Amino acid sequence: MRSVGPSLLFLLAVISHIGHAKRDLKVACSTCRQVTDNFKKGVERTAKQNFGGGNTAWEERTLSKYETSEIRLTEILEAVCDSSSFECNRMVEEHEDLFETWWFKRQTKNPDLHKWFCVESLKVCCPKGAFGPDCNDCVGGLDRPCHGNGACDGDGTRGGDGHCSCNHGYEGEFCLECIDGYFGKVKNDTFALCAECHASCQSCSGETNQDCDECKAGWEEDEQDACVDVNECSRDDPASCGEEEYCINNEGSFSCKGCDGVCSGCTGAGPDACRSCSTGYHDVEGTCTDIDECSEEAALCTAAHQECVNTPGSHLCLCVRGYEERDGECVPTAVSEEEKEEPESAETESPQAHEDL
Repeated sequence: MRSVGPSLLFLLAVISHIGHAKRDLKVACSTCRQVTDNFKKGVERTAKQNFGGGNTAWEERTLSKYETSEIRLTEILEAVCDSSSFECNRMVEEHEDLFETWWFKRQTKNPDLHKWFCVESLKVCCPKGAFGPDCNDCVGGLDRPCHGNGACDGDGTRGGDGHCSCNHGYEGEFCLECIDGYFGKVKNDTFALCAECHASCQSCSGETNQDCDECKAGWEEDEQDACVDVNECSRDDPASCGEEEYCINNEGSFSCKGCDGVCSGCTGAGPDACRSCSTGYHDVEGTCTDIDECSEEAALCTAAHQECVNTPGSHLCLCVRGYEERDGECVPTAVSEEEKEEPESAETESPQAHEDL
C-alpha cells in the first residue's frame, strides 16, 4: 500500500479545516439570529408590562421611563437564552455592551437589530441573498437567490460557497433547467417555471399526454400520437399473474390479487368470477356455491351413532349427542361420579321442598 505524502496530508488537513470553518460560520450566524429573534420577543413581551387600568396619565409618564430603561433591557437579556445554550449565553455576555449601545443610542436610526448586531457589528451574518466572508450575492441576486428555484449554500451567513441546491423539478448550476418529467412552462435567461409532465410522459414539451417526447413504461403511443395506458390484463399473458390470482389494471402498470377461496382460477373478485369451482363447490347460475354433501341420497356417515355435518367445501362425520369418539368409534359419553350424584341429591331435596310448600 502506497504511503500518503506529507504534502497530501497537509492539503487534506487544510480542506478539512476550511469545511469546519464554514460550518462554524453558519453556526455563529444561527446563534446570532436566535439571540436577536428572542430579543425581539422580549421587547414585545415587556411592552406595557405591569400596566393597564388605573391612572392613565401616571401610567404614561411611568411607562415612558420604563420603555427605554436599563431595567427593561436587563429583563429582556435575561430571557434571551436557555440556560443550557452555551453559545447563546456566551454571545450575549461577550457583547452586552453592544446591546446597551443599540438600546440607548442606535435603535431609533437602526431599528433592525439583526442587521445592526449580526451583520454590521459582529459580522457573523450577511444580508438575505448573500453568503461568505465578503457577503457576495448568491446566484440570481439578493431578491431571488438561485432564481427562486433553490437554496443558496450559506445564504444570510458568512459561511457556505453559494452553490445552489435546486428545488424538486429543477436542475443546473443556476436552477434554470427542468428535470426529466418536467417541462419549461415559462423560461428565459433569468427565470424558469417548470411544470410536471402528464403521468404518461418520460419527457415532454407540454402538459398533456399528446405532448410527450417519450412514453413511460406501461404506456404506449396510440394513433393520435398520445401516450395511453397499456392494459396488461387484456393481454393473453398467463405469466402476468399466478394461476390462483386475477389481474387488476392500473395506470401505467398492473397488480395481482388472490382468487376467492371457492374458485379454481378466476377472472376477477368473488365467487361469480371463477374459471371453475374448487372441490366441494359447484356452479349454480354462474356462482360457485357450496355442495351440501349431507343432503345427498347416498349416506356419507354410515358408522353407528354418527351424523353428517356440512361445512364450506366439505363435511364432517361427528358422533350424535350423548356419544363421543374413542378409537374411531362412537361410544356412550362417560358419566363422572359428580354427575352420577346430582340426581340423588335432587331426589333427596324434593321431599323437603314439598314440606316447605
